[in-house]
Order: sequence, then C-alpha cells, then structure tokens
Amino acid sequence: MGWARELSRVLWRSLSKRVKQPVGTDKFGNKYYYIPEYKNWRGQTIREKRIVEAATKREVDYEVGDIPTEWEAWIRRTRKTPPTVEEILKNEKHIKEIKMKCEDFYEREKLPSKESDEKLLFQPAATQIKGHASAPDFGKEEPSVAPTSTGKNFQPGSWIPPDGKSHNQ
Repeated sequence: MGWARELSRVLWRSLSKRVKQPVGTDKFGNKYYYIPEYKNWRGQTIREKRIVEAATKREVDYEVGDIPTEWEAWIRRTRKTPPTVEEILKNEKHIKEIKMKCEDFYEREKLPSKESDEKLLFQPAATQIKGHASAPDFGKEEPSVAPTSTGKNFQPGSWIPPDGKSHNQ
C-alpha cells in the first residue's frame, strides 16, 4: 500500500507545475528549496514557498538549534535572499568571539575566595527581631502579660471624655 501512495505522490508532482529549485544546504545537511509563484490547474495563483528538507527525516526530533538562524530567517521570510557561505562563516566567527569574551569576563569577575570574603565583607550585627513591622506594637516594649484591669470596679456611665462633653447629652 505504501508503494501506491508514493506512486500517486510522484504522479501528482509531475502533473502539477510545482518545481523545487535547490537553494543551498547548511552544515547540518539540511537542504533548502524555493518554489516560485505559479498557477495551479484551477487557475489559482499559489504564492512562493520556501521549504527545508531535514537531514534527519523524523519530524519529532526537531529542536531549536537544528536550523541555523540565517536559514530560519530566510524560511520565515524575514530576509529576501538566502544566506551566503561567507555570511554564515562570518556569523559563526562572531559567535565564537562573543563566547570567548563572555568566558574572559566571567574569569575576571569571579567572586573572591572565602578567605578574602572574611576580610572584605562586614559581619552582620547581632540583632534580635521580635514581632513584625506591621504589628501596632513593633519597636515598643512588649505588652505585659498581666491584666491591667480586673473588671470588678467597672461602673457604667462613670467615664467622662477628657474635653468635658458627654455623649449622652
């Protein structure tokens, strides 16, 4: 049954006016093709297509770095012309230089060793924190545990506001 599907695919390609024009390959072995705009058998205009045939035929193995950025930009139509070999080599050289500069930077900017940490860094002050800053009594003396009133001497209406006005009047 697989041979019938392949035969129909070959027959369809030969009858359609689609012609893949090879554009180039990358260092991974992926092949890139261009199909110019054409009219199909119904008279519809089919826009141009840019196709990549992966070196590994399994589609599930695609990962981000499998297609170089220059070729991916061409496939996605963010650039009009396919990348040249010189451009790809120039970009690879630039990437290597950036990686070397990053490694040099991290070598120079390493944190000092533990012996120099003890000499250079301040030791934290001994602090004792009680409560939370949002608590109403933060920073004040802790409230006493002993009750301030027993409630035995409470007299209703005996309290008068400090300004001399009574709420009942």
